Parts: sequence; C-alpha cells; structure tokens
Amino acid sequence: MISLQRRNTLFFIAISAISTWAIGLDSGFRQNVSQTVNWPTKTVRIIVGFPGGSSPDLTARTLAEPLSKALGQPVIVENKVGAGGNIGADFVAKATDNHTLGLMINGNMTTAKLLNPKLPYDPLKDLAPVSLIGVSPLVLMAPKNAPGADARAFLAAAKQAADSWSYGSPGVGTVGHIGMELLQSRTGTKAVHVPYPGYAQVAGGMLGGQLQLSMLPPALALAQVKGDKLRAIGVTSSGRSALAPELPSMSEAGVANFNLEIWNAVAAPKTMPAPIVAKLSKLISEIARSPEVREKLFQQGWQVVGSSPEGLANRITSDTALFGGVIKTLGISNQ
Repeated sequence: MISLQRRNTLFFIAISAISTWAIGLDSGFRQNVSQTVNWPTKTVRIIVGFPGGSSPDLTARTLAEPLSKALGQPVIVENKVGAGGNIGADFVAKATDNHTLGLMINGNMTTAKLLNPKLPYDPLKDLAPVSLIGVSPLVLMAPKNAPGADARAFLAAAKQAADSWSYGSPGVGTVGHIGMELLQSRTGTKAVHVPYPGYAQVAGGMLGGQLQLSMLPPALALAQVKGDKLRAIGVTSSGRSALAPELPSMSEAGVANFNLEIWNAVAAPKTMPAPIVAKLSKLISEIARSPEVREKLFQQGWQVVGSSPEGLANRITSDTALFGGVIKTLGISNQ
C-alpha cells in the first residue's frame, strides 16, 4: 500500500502539474488576446508587386483608407515591381514585422512555384491567406471581322483554322496563356501562342491583325468593343457575369463546365500570428463588401467576394490543381 506521506506527495505533484498546465494555457490565451487587442502598433504596409495605376495597385489603394480608419493606424501602399508580382510576393513572404501585407493576383499564390521551382518563396508554405477580394472572368476576344455569327460558330471556325491562327497572352504562364491552352484542350483548337509584355499589347496585336483571338480582362475588352475596334465572343465563366451580362458564357458557347477567373487577394507572411490574420480577414472582408467599396471595385472590374482565410485557401487549392494540370501536361515554364 502507498503510505499517506507518499500519497500526499503524488497529490501535490499532480496539482502542481495541472496548475502549470493551466497557467500555460492562460498565458497563451492572454498572449493571443494581447496580440489582437494591441495590434497594430505602427504603420501597416500593403505591398503591391505591380506599378502604380495597375489593377492590383488600384485595389490596394481602395482598401487602404477604410482599413486605416478601422485599425487606427496609417495604412500605406508600397509598389515593389517585377517578375509578374513575384518580387512583391517574396518581400511579403519574408517580412517579420507583423505589419506587412500583400495584395496578390492569383498567379502569385497558385502557379508561381509550379512555373519556376527556383522561386525564392513558396506560396503554400510562406504566405498566409487573409481574404479573397474579387473575381473576374476573362473575355474571349476576336478581331472585328472574325468569322462566325455567334460564339459556337466562332469556336468552330477557330478549330477549322488550326495552327494558321495565333492567340496572344501577357506572357508565358499567365492566366491568359494557361486559360487559352485550357480552352484549346476543351475545344480542339490549335492556335499558336504569341506572348506579349501585357494585356494592352495583346489588344494592340489584335488590332494590328497579328492575332486572331485572346483572353482580355473585362474593362479592357469592353472598352475595345464600345470603341467598335474588337469583337467580344464570350466570358470565360460557367455562367454570365455581372461585369458583362450581355456576353454569353463558355457553357452557352458549347464548352460545358468551363470556368476560368482571375482574382486578387490579401495575404500575409506565414509567420503572422493567427489572431492578427483573423482580425485582418474580418475587417478587410467587411470593408470589401461595404456598398461604397464594392461599387469602386466593381468599376475596376471586380465582383467582390470578401472571403475568410479558409475560403481563400480553398480557392488556392482548386486553382492550383486546375492550372497545374495544364502546366504539367504542356511542360510550361517561365524560368
């Protein structure tokens, strides 16, 4: 039998262990609360990997002012340009001050590492999803005098033309490139890829007669249509888009279950404490969905989502699988 003294000793050891565990839990809880309540303690930076006046830059600046008011600290936008936004994304991934965020396009968070294994950051390992801000289909475009009375007839003509047609994209590995290859695999078309520096130059190539089709963002595409310069065939979403409700979807064009969208999102370094990420996600998603900001983003060509971190993570997973399949099949690389 255990002696009374031995039993009392074991009892006090157990009580001490439980007390230590409880103190640890309380300390962790208080630290998490402190991180959230006392944050931010200085200026918050939103890093954009594209030039001033670009779509990501406009989105970041639309969010910055209301976010500053909500946080009670200045929120500034810094442009760190290059490598399709990956220089800015890498800067965010390596930030350790807990006050640096990034306004990303989908390529920075999905295909970047697939296209270049030597990329200095890993989107899945080094970036924490905060909120999916907005989504937008691309618009399949053609010259004004393109054949076919409707979208179905145009795609039939494109299939018939095979490699005598060319399509443009804003570069190897971009959504405009991978999206066209995905569409070609689904429709049997075989147009030749011609990379350009950006979407504006792609539109110029179409106007100059060098290209017979391409995918352009809605704002640029509709401006060309309204100017009676180019023809819009349809949007790359499974259903019609509020951004261009007059245009048929790819499903209406005979390409069932085809859904391709560009998107932008806010991300943080993976090292940013979870309570801060959660606080930021709640604030940013509420700001994005507010009537005033929603309208501004719509005018910039975005249908607002304003998701949770989990919602953005799910989108990253699904798009990485979708685009990754095309990249692997075609051996696409931008090294």
